[in-house]
Amino acid sequence: MLGLEMVVLLGIALVVCGALARRYPIAPAILLVIAGILIGFVPHLRHAHLPPEVILLVFLPAILYWESLTTSLREIRNNLRVVVLTSTALVLATAGAVAATAHALGMPWGPAWVLGAALAPTDATAVGVLARNLPRRTVTTLRAESLVNDGTALVLYGLAVGVTVGEETLTGWHVTWLLVVSYGGGVLAGGVVGLLSWQIRRRMDDPMLEGIAMLVTPFAAFLAAELIEASGVLAVVACGLFISQVAPRITTAATRHLVTPFWTLSTTVLSSALFVLIGLEAQSAFRGLSSTTLQRAWLDILLVTAVVIGVRWAWIYTTPYLIRAVDRRPSQRERRVSARQRTVSATAGFRGAISLAAVLAVPRTLESGAPFPDRDLIVVIACGVIVLSLLQALVLPAVVRYARLPSDQSVIDEIQLAEVFTLDAAIEALDDAAADLGVDGHVTERVRKELDKQRRLVDAEGAGDDPLVQHTSEYTSLSLALLALRRDALLQLRDERRIDDIVLRQVQARLDIEEVRFTRAAPPE
Repeated sequence: MLGLEMVVLLGIALVVCGALARRYPIAPAILLVIAGILIGFVPHLRHAHLPPEVILLVFLPAILYWESLTTSLREIRNNLRVVVLTSTALVLATAGAVAATAHALGMPWGPAWVLGAALAPTDATAVGVLARNLPRRTVTTLRAESLVNDGTALVLYGLAVGVTVGEETLTGWHVTWLLVVSYGGGVLAGGVVGLLSWQIRRRMDDPMLEGIAMLVTPFAAFLAAELIEASGVLAVVACGLFISQVAPRITTAATRHLVTPFWTLSTTVLSSALFVLIGLEAQSAFRGLSSTTLQRAWLDILLVTAVVIGVRWAWIYTTPYLIRAVDRRPSQRERRVSARQRTVSATAGFRGAISLAAVLAVPRTLESGAPFPDRDLIVVIACGVIVLSLLQALVLPAVVRYARLPSDQSVIDEIQLAEVFTLDAAIEALDDAAADLGVDGHVTERVRKELDKQRRLVDAEGAGDDPLVQHTSEYTSLSLALLALRRDALLQLRDERRIDDIVLRQVQARLDIEEVRFTRAAPPE
């Protein structure tokens, strides 16, 4: 019954925390972590733990795949240098600084590097949840960094664990080879699986089967990378970015209507569950600490957290000036960001699921059979740093206001461009398409009037007092009100037993499609 109780409690926590986050200016992630800590106080539930393999092999592939599908490859290309540096050099710098700090606090070098590698990467889930209202360039850079830096961190982590346990030898060539295999193999595995998925899905005409194929894809990419000892995380990211470019050409509207709500809901649940798990594991780690006192553990947590945050701030406020001294091209000057604006990126260095899974996966014994040095302290420090790093979300709104980020109109402008361009293309091709299909002239003129109306509405958007906008808004409101009345009449038929539930659901689905169409077509207020 323990598993069922945890599922029910988890669902309640997600609903309650989501409702509180809407009512109060607190990030949902922080509330979910607090909920996990509170659950850990229940004696019957404190022994519920999720194996780290489940986080790495079930949760992360799905979450990272959806993050990759919904990010902007163009923005990643435009900010490639920043992404590469933060996902490699910054990871190495953070891991080294944390390892040096932990060693100075009395931890042997091997476990210290394990802790440093685990805490080095930022978390894609936390960044996606906490920074979604930032400008596109900032969000894309943060998400791309958190999607890619896991590969570097996990190579360092595996090497540090192997050296400490006694299974690995530390040489420059060995480290270089592991990085090459991790990155190159991960990208190759993801690309191959993406190509296979593309070829399979383009031959499907069943939305349900295509949705299943899409569901399997990230796990196949992760597995393919693991088989060649490459980075499964990078494989999933590479596969997702590739599919994001080819899927619009092969995916039907029916398939998108089916899979998009599913992925949105499922990844939200998975990512939210991870934050609850972080709180639960943090509470459990503190209860199980035996190698040192709680006071000493808290001091270590505060010092390591200060190092993790401090290294990121130092990086954000030094490397741009070094790059400017080397690259003085006009195109790069136009992309420069002010010191105020960089405070947002410096504050958004959240840690999360990858760090948690890494420290929980640390083996309990060495190759000799002796206990892994300071394992319980590593878990306690990592959980504490994760929680404290997430608390930065409390000040993120104030930091955004301080940064005075420029208004990002690029998305709105590009939406306007896309709508105008597609409508003009349809209007221009209307006569030829009607002739090819043998459509009656009256039908063609009816469609032409509808397209012209949409085209004029797009031109009029932004002018709230435009008669066409007002007319369309009133038309939409009346149509939605009539749809609600039709639903009431439909329920009346069911309640009077004149139709059964199967018929009700089929007709209701058609009314739902109409409502979605009117809602999405409504002009902005």
